[in-house]
Amino acid sequence: MRIFHTSDWHLGRMLYGRSLLSDQRHFLESLLLPAIEREKPAALLIAGDIYDRQVAPPEAIALFDSTLSRLVEWGVKALIISGNHDGAQRMALLKGALRHSGVFFATSLEDMLSPVLLEEGGQRVQVFLLPYFDCPAAREFLGDASLRGEAACMEKLLERLYPLFLPEAAHVLMAHCFCAGGMTSDSESGTFVGGSGQIPPSLFSRFDYVALGHLHGPQKAGETARYSGTPLKYSIDEAGQKKGYLSLAWDGNSFSAEHREAKPLRDVRKITGLFKDLLASGETAPCEDYVELCLTDKAPVLLAAERLRPFYPNLLSVRNQWALEGAAGRRAKALSGADEGTVFSAFFQEVCGEEPEQEDMALFREVLQEVRL
Repeated sequence: MRIFHTSDWHLGRMLYGRSLLSDQRHFLESLLLPAIEREKPAALLIAGDIYDRQVAPPEAIALFDSTLSRLVEWGVKALIISGNHDGAQRMALLKGALRHSGVFFATSLEDMLSPVLLEEGGQRVQVFLLPYFDCPAAREFLGDASLRGEAACMEKLLERLYPLFLPEAAHVLMAHCFCAGGMTSDSESGTFVGGSGQIPPSLFSRFDYVALGHLHGPQKAGETARYSGTPLKYSIDEAGQKKGYLSLAWDGNSFSAEHREAKPLRDVRKITGLFKDLLASGETAPCEDYVELCLTDKAPVLLAAERLRPFYPNLLSVRNQWALEGAAGRRAKALSGADEGTVFSAFFQEVCGEEPEQEDMALFREVLQEVRL
């Protein structure tokens, strides 16, 4: 049995003010959907963050709708959980009726108790759909106010699933969470303080496969869990990542996973070199990719972005390493030997654009004193 695993489409996302909708449409309509039509997998797993924000733009909704319509037409089941970026209640519209067409949405914790059974060629795969949750929601659902941290909540939620396991079937979990040890990217929003938001991959040991969403880089999480990653690059630091989706194969005993790289409509790249070389390269062969240009010149270059943009129409930014190093060196020299209060005041002014108030300084000194104890 073949199953496709993807996640974190973030339909409607912007990159440095540029809409990526045409790039996302290219991935879906020219890459993913043709593969589904050709191979007819038993199901497409979408592990959260369909949209980039809770109130998605109409164009993004229309693209998702047309994608689901094609899956229904081909008889390929779509199993979808809401992520932290999705508007779960909006996605829940008509989810009961859509189940009859093979489209399964999980937008609340109750939905995880209604697994989807895939059957093909005598093989059975039971898929549990666990949408993104926060601790208050988990505590309310479980009726246990003593639970602290996502790991404890996840453990108790999974315990509700084990009695539902069907014999002689593979057991798959879909989840949208941050596994401990995962590699993050600049395009991910959300702060994890003190590790409380991290899930130990060992909690998933009773599942044959765990289809994860949330982290944007394709990667493994423990023995049985994998992040498919985003289908496109959503930040400069992802320039070196290979994006795409996962093709899973169940042979009756175990899952194998193949990462299929998807060639984007426009790549995201970081190009380093002298201004004159970058300009000459652009004049010879204009570059349509989304690029950040890093200048290695040892002197200022006037109007660099304006002069380069005609040949790099999707230019995201121009960075001059000489200027950055010079500014950092001057700041470090000016603050050399200064006390903690002076350093904090300089940092506060650089970030906030104003001097810290007395209350800010008092709070800083209080925290500093606690750290020293």
